[in-house]
Amino acid sequence: MRKLIAAILLLFALGGCMAGPNYKRPRVDIPGSWRVEEKEAQNTADTAWWELFGDPVLDELIKTAIRENKDLKVASYRVQEFVGQYIVTRSPLFPQLNAGAGAERNRLSERDQQLPLSSLVKNPANIFSASINASWEIDLWGRIRRATEAARADVLSTEEARRGVILTLVTQVAGGYMNLLDLDRQLDIAKQTAKTREEYLRIFNLRFNAGIISDLELSQVRSEYEQAMAAIPAIEKAVTEQENALSVLVGRNPGPIPRGKDIDKLILPPVPEGLPSELLERRPDILQAEQNLIAANARIGAAKALYFPSISLTGQFGFLSTQLSKLFTGPALAWSFAGTALQPIFTGGSIYGQVKAAKAVREETLVQYQEAIQNAFRDVNDALIDQRRTREQLEEQAKQVEALGIYDRVARLRYDNGYTSYIDVLDAERSLFDAEISYTQTRGALFQALINLYKAIGGGWVTIIDKGRTPIVEKH
Repeated sequence: MRKLIAAILLLFALGGCMAGPNYKRPRVDIPGSWRVEEKEAQNTADTAWWELFGDPVLDELIKTAIRENKDLKVASYRVQEFVGQYIVTRSPLFPQLNAGAGAERNRLSERDQQLPLSSLVKNPANIFSASINASWEIDLWGRIRRATEAARADVLSTEEARRGVILTLVTQVAGGYMNLLDLDRQLDIAKQTAKTREEYLRIFNLRFNAGIISDLELSQVRSEYEQAMAAIPAIEKAVTEQENALSVLVGRNPGPIPRGKDIDKLILPPVPEGLPSELLERRPDILQAEQNLIAANARIGAAKALYFPSISLTGQFGFLSTQLSKLFTGPALAWSFAGTALQPIFTGGSIYGQVKAAKAVREETLVQYQEAIQNAFRDVNDALIDQRRTREQLEEQAKQVEALGIYDRVARLRYDNGYTSYIDVLDAERSLFDAEISYTQTRGALFQALINLYKAIGGGWVTIIDKGRTPIVEKH
């Protein structure tokens, strides 16, 4: 027994060895700054940035989406699934204990010459048993620990994937709501234009009936009115589709969405600041890619450990008796302890193939990790230039709308005083309508560009939403 205990202690001392490489974060080429720098950028990446718009309805929609969105619920259950798999993978690190009990009655053949029956042996006989069985695989080479390391990384990877769903969900709700308000504004412009043209059509009908204008001028006015009326159903269709999309995002059946402020009364949030190196710790997709790399690296060790002997300890302690009343007495005591070692000799290349495949997967996930970082840098640079150029475009379009408004008023005044034909009025009106629609579309695009920038930079705001959530698995 002392020798067995000494052998176990020796195995424990050697148990710190693990096959395969330990993980080290690979070096990546990180730019020192963004291609586009914003002097007025503020440290808002770690705040609930959607609240900066100043619309309580949007805030409530995002809260509802976090609580009810189906994709986010699926992602949360997927994390729980991988936590369960992690527990299963880790369990062989501990001794496995099982309790058993049995009752048996049998009769031996009295004509079996190899089993002579004694008059002292009852035939048939009862056999009762109760035992505790223990088994333990000594993880001498770290196969189980490497598999556990990989399983833990899988859990953290799915957790980052869940956080990525939150990031995407919030930006989709905010972007969809901004698009809805933009469409509302376009619909207002179309209806107001149609109303104005309807009034002019009424006046021109009176003038035509009085013989003041020709059929050509009346047809021109009617054509412009019908064009404005035709734009309304198309915008209303887009409004309904956007409402349905938002309804699904917040976990509801398709239906109407409440409105808060008009889009021209919303506050443009500031440009968030952030360094390229901060993306490595902020972006869920980068963190997910790194956890996948950690898992792949650990599985190389788990595969290499198959080359070495597997050592197991087994034991049994219990009682065996032909009489139930004497089952737990001293003479019925039975026990056994054993140790086994199994060394692979020839596997037809199976272990070699597993190691080779694990190394290839590790290199594949390394490239995916590097690609995720490069895509993140591209996303931020694109979003920075998008919001800057869109802001410049909006300023120029505002000047255009102002100029066309003056042109429209002057053209009407000149027509009313008989200096020009109605063609000039139609041209001015058509140009103003198109410019107003373009302006509100660009304003909506600017809100969307800022939303995309907050998404690209990532940030602690995902943690703010997750406040109070119990950590899944401790990160190491």
